[in-house]
Amino acid sequence: MSLREKIGASGTGELRPGTRQRAQLRVRIADIAWTATCVVLALWAVWSSVGVARGATAWAYCAVAWVLLAVALWTRVNAVRHRTRI
Repeated sequence: MSLREKIGASGTGELRPGTRQRAQLRVRIADIAWTATCVVLALWAVWSSVGVARGATAWAYCAVAWVLLAVALWTRVNAVRHRTRI
């Protein structure tokens, strides 16, 4: 079995510029990046909220974390809506 047949059998296809697989790869990488960003921001927001609940004076960090999380989620939702609308 040649390398081309192995690649075709695995379902990845060719990743040359302009191919459907290349566009899907770009979207998939963006999905992974946005998901990672939202997870990190959510962890930061929850961690800082717990700190504020315990009496820490870092309420500004908590507010910034929640605002950044809201902006990231809003951007993510709009990107998905835009992608599915086209």
